[in-house]
Parts: sequence; C-alpha cells; structure tokens
Amino acid sequence: MHAIQLLAAAAMGTALPALAQTAAAFPERDKPLKIVVPFAAGGGVDAAARLLGTQLGKQLGVNVIVENKAGGSGTIGGKAVQTAPADGHTLLYSAATHVHAKQVLTAPPYDPQTDFTPVAHTAAAPLLLVLATAKPQGKFGELVAAVKKEPDKWTVGIPAAGAPSHLATLSMARQAQVRLAYVPYKGTQPALMDVAGGHTDLLMDSMISLLPMAKSGKVKPIAITSAKRSSLAPDVPTLAESGLPGFAYNSWYGVWAPKDTPAERVAALNAAINAATAELGKSGALAQLGIEPVTQTPAQFKAFIAKEVAEGAELLKNAGFKPE
Repeated sequence: MHAIQLLAAAAMGTALPALAQTAAAFPERDKPLKIVVPFAAGGGVDAAARLLGTQLGKQLGVNVIVENKAGGSGTIGGKAVQTAPADGHTLLYSAATHVHAKQVLTAPPYDPQTDFTPVAHTAAAPLLLVLATAKPQGKFGELVAAVKKEPDKWTVGIPAAGAPSHLATLSMARQAQVRLAYVPYKGTQPALMDVAGGHTDLLMDSMISLLPMAKSGKVKPIAITSAKRSSLAPDVPTLAESGLPGFAYNSWYGVWAPKDTPAERVAALNAAINAATAELGKSGALAQLGIEPVTQTPAQFKAFIAKEVAEGAELLKNAGFKPE
C-alpha cells in the first residue's frame, strides 16, 4: 500500500553539507531542542525518538531533550507542540496515528494536516499478525479458511483506533474477504495479554512489540505486513507470500513542527534529521528496533501524509467505524 522511499544512503551524502546551514538556523546555542513524544516512555516510538535525539545532539552540538506527554490518543503531546513557539526548537515525534485524529475522534483538538508543519518522515516498521495458541491454524491460508467457515466466531484486537494496527487489520480483512469481530483495547499490552490468554483470537501490531511473546511461544506468529521478510524474524512469511498478493503495510514515524515555522528552519531541520536517520540506519541502531530508515523532503512527507489520510479514511468508512 505504501510507496516508501528508502533513501538513507543517498541522504547521508546529500544532507551532510546542509548541516552547516542547520547550525546557522539555530543561533540560540544555549536553547535546547525539545522533541515531544505523545506516548509513554519505553515504547517503540519513544525508543526511536531517543535514538534520533541523541544523534541530532551529536551533529548539531545542541542539547536535545526528549519529553513524554502521553494521553488523549496522542493529542496531549500533539497539542503541546501545536501551541509551542514556531521557532523550530519544539518538535513532535510521533507515529502514523497522529495524522488520523480527525477520523477517529469526535472532537479532535486540532487538524493534523493544517495545524502542523511536516518536517521529516523518518522510519517504517512492519506489523506482525499473531494468533492465540489454542487455535490449531498455523498458516495464514488456514486461518482465512477457518474464518470464512465460522465468521461469527473470530475476534481481533484493536489496540488504538486509527493506528496502523487498526488500518492494516481492516485492509487485510478486506483483501482476504473475511469478516472479523473487532475488540477495542487501550494499548497493545492488554490486547496482547488477551490473545496470549485465549480471550481474543488475533492481533496485528508492531513487530517489535509482539515478537518477544511470539518467540516465547505464548502467541503464534502468522505473517508480517511488509513487502519482504524481516531479519528479526526470517522464518515468518509476509502476507503477500501467504495469499494476499501485493499486500504491504507499514507503521511509520515522523517529525512535525508547529504551524508557521519558517521554511528555512524546516529545511535545515529536515537535512539534519535525514542525516541522523541515515547514520542510525548505517550503524544498525534502527534495525535492532525492527525499523527501516526513511528520508523524504518536507514536501514529499506532506504528500505522503495526504495519501495516508485519504486511504485511512476510506478504510474506516468502509468498515463502518464511528469516531470516539
């Protein structure tokens, strides 16, 4: 579904000359660069943000602070950045969930597309589909056949409305032509615990979050959503090779600044973040999180977001989703 531009190697060569411009764009050398993560510490988004923050600090010679502001389906942290001074010193590091606030909330506090400035698309990560161990199926084709035979008896957990896990599950069900009962949860962990306990049948969420339980045998890994297999779980097939030709869906991360942040500062930040992302990809730090580096210009990221929102809105509408 997603045409991800994996340009890390090229970015390293082209972005480094722009780092001098970035330094010039931050004349307040004693003022830190704050990266707000709208989720709790310890998760995948937080881990990726801290890697980026550390690398940016080394490149720019500035103090980078990563601050967690969880709650409100990510909108508490989002609001803190939206209302911050538009000087490029306060940034939002979030996941794809951020751009779907208008589709999943009845009273969203902002419009993610018009109230923020897209700065950089930084990463893509596959999702993993897992099954309760009490179920006898071990392959995706067997699972689809079982669901079609008894469509009213299969449940799938939804950790967060509008999250990649939700949208990828809807996309999978539509392409496989199966009907599932969607069970809402407040986060990945409770959903995963219910699948491990056999209370819910299926769950699709970030691979890095589900893989430890899958490797320990507490849930069954069925397939991943990326176009190719992951080096972290090479024995787990993709959905594309399991019966859904062409299927590819990734969770993704990005950086936003407040609306009206000066264009030259956005460009400088983009160059610095792209260079940092390329270096993290080269060092293998991102691979350890199951993440692939992505680099885009602000304009490319803006277009990518618009496409994501349109596709997500269509999936939610077709599924009869009602905002919370």
